[in-house]
Amino acid sequence: MLRLCSRTLIKVGMVKPCHLVKPVSVTLASGRNLSQQMELPRQPIPDLQQTCNRYLSFLEPMVEVDELKRTQKLTEEFLKAGGDGERLQRSLERKAHNTENWFTEDYVKMDYLYKRHSVVGYSNPGALYPETDYRDKKGQIRFAAKFLAATMDLKTMIDNDTLPVEYMRGKPMCMKQYEQLFSSCRKPGLNIDTIEYYTSKHITVVHNGQFFVLEVYNSDGTLLTVDQLCVQLERIYNSSLQTNMEPVGILTTQHRDVWAKHYTDLIKDKTNKESVSALERSIVTVCLDGAMPPASDNMYRTSGFHQVLHGGGSQWNSGNRWFDKGIQLIIGEDGIHGVTFSNTAADGVVMTSVNDFIIAAMKKPQVTRATTESLPEPQKLQFNLTPELKKNIEEAKQHLNILVQDLQVCAMVFKHYGKTLIKAHKMSPDGFLQIALQLAYYRMHQKITSSLEPVSLRTFRLGRLSVMNTNTPAAVAFVMAFDDPKIQNPEKVDLLDKAMKAHVQNIEMALKGQDIYCHLWALQHQAVQEKIPMHDFFKDTSFKKIFDFKLAASNITSKAGVIPCFGPEEPGQYDVVYSMKNNYIEFALGALKSDNVCNKSNAARLARATENALLDMRTLLEQTTRD
Repeated sequence: MLRLCSRTLIKVGMVKPCHLVKPVSVTLASGRNLSQQMELPRQPIPDLQQTCNRYLSFLEPMVEVDELKRTQKLTEEFLKAGGDGERLQRSLERKAHNTENWFTEDYVKMDYLYKRHSVVGYSNPGALYPETDYRDKKGQIRFAAKFLAATMDLKTMIDNDTLPVEYMRGKPMCMKQYEQLFSSCRKPGLNIDTIEYYTSKHITVVHNGQFFVLEVYNSDGTLLTVDQLCVQLERIYNSSLQTNMEPVGILTTQHRDVWAKHYTDLIKDKTNKESVSALERSIVTVCLDGAMPPASDNMYRTSGFHQVLHGGGSQWNSGNRWFDKGIQLIIGEDGIHGVTFSNTAADGVVMTSVNDFIIAAMKKPQVTRATTESLPEPQKLQFNLTPELKKNIEEAKQHLNILVQDLQVCAMVFKHYGKTLIKAHKMSPDGFLQIALQLAYYRMHQKITSSLEPVSLRTFRLGRLSVMNTNTPAAVAFVMAFDDPKIQNPEKVDLLDKAMKAHVQNIEMALKGQDIYCHLWALQHQAVQEKIPMHDFFKDTSFKKIFDFKLAASNITSKAGVIPCFGPEEPGQYDVVYSMKNNYIEFALGALKSDNVCNKSNAARLARATENALLDMRTLLEQTTRD
């Protein structure tokens, strides 16, 4: 969850925000990664009065006076003693007492498994690794072997329960999501998908749209070395030189109900069923991609984002995937490489830690193994395709190509300053950037929008993410005042200070599990589950507006320089990932071209507006004398 979205969840207004989270100061401690799992506290349920008060405060600057008065009245009715609010709160408290986490399971279902749109680019984010210098097939195979070996080192630590526990502010964090990324697969179903977890010992490799099973353990239980993996990957490469094969994997890019029907047809054949099962049960999928269209050096990141998100289209590498897998390692012939992963299984902050581990492991000395043991030939997965299935593949290609053309992903490096300068002005770098984005959006669209920043809940057992509304009344006041020539600079700086304080306070509340999104969403969901008539509080237009997030921004800083990227679910929305360094800021901005609402959504335009906002805010601080 917690990806940007304005789609109603239960037909009455609740929406879903962004999957990549605000980074927290995380430290590692040696020990068993699940040893403290049962000692973690359960996610708390906020006080109902507190949540409703905060809800109204966020709403106040966004709606007209008459609408606010109506919402205040509905809120008072909802909070009446013995009323619906009290009843739903008690029901939620009982649920929290009887479950490990009162939010996570329902959230995964509603925010992912029930969603029917394609997983490409939305439920499956990408992560682009730093550019490397290999540029040929031999280099690609060698690099893929090192990439895979490092990944399997992490998998071994997870299996042996020796992955160091992560701590935030001295508190241990839930490590369960690391287990869920590997050997997992999302399976399509009509109306709702499922996610399955397996214990198999093989991976799958795909080249030119052809899939192979590769055993990654020797007969004595040790992992294959890099040299052994090179031998096996070269065998796969030489066995799949044909480029006119039907790309069965592209079926996984379809609308989920369409894919569910095609999936049923596909596995009616015994051979197909066995091949699909092997794919689903594999630990990871390794994608040996062909080269993408040549791109200039300054377009490397943008081109790379498209490759790790969707493969570039059916004419390039989009058929070289099985998008339902928990993790896919992508290694392009031209040096572009990274991962795409399933947000259903884990959050982006966990995948960022995985990426950093893999890159660090790749730099370590390689293990050599003297052995005369012959390696079994990788097994090519066979598919018997009927004319109808071939037609389905062609339809999937067309659908995917439309999606690829619609998705805009823009890379930007803001080189003028970074967090050092912001800290010198005694301000929160994260809050400063979040407000700059709101200012950029306001300048583009001439209106305030609900905006969000996801925050980790992993200090709680099975915690995933919470949502922090960043458009606080204080932030809105600053944004509205910034370009007003009648307001003097000292007053603007004072407004910015207040916005910074509100931002920090909201982070603290969210980290403690006190966000309004999770609480109100869960109360609404309780009404549905218990078949209680939906209170007008949830049907109110204001309720829809405050969670109709058009701007989602996540602060993700990878130690190894990995840049996450993803796209919004619907037109009119922006997804932004930023990484704050001492003297510069990296951005990945996503939008859809098919904005039939205002035809203004444009990732590159938001990038320019953000750059201007950051420059103007620096100028404001530098030109204003502060006490």
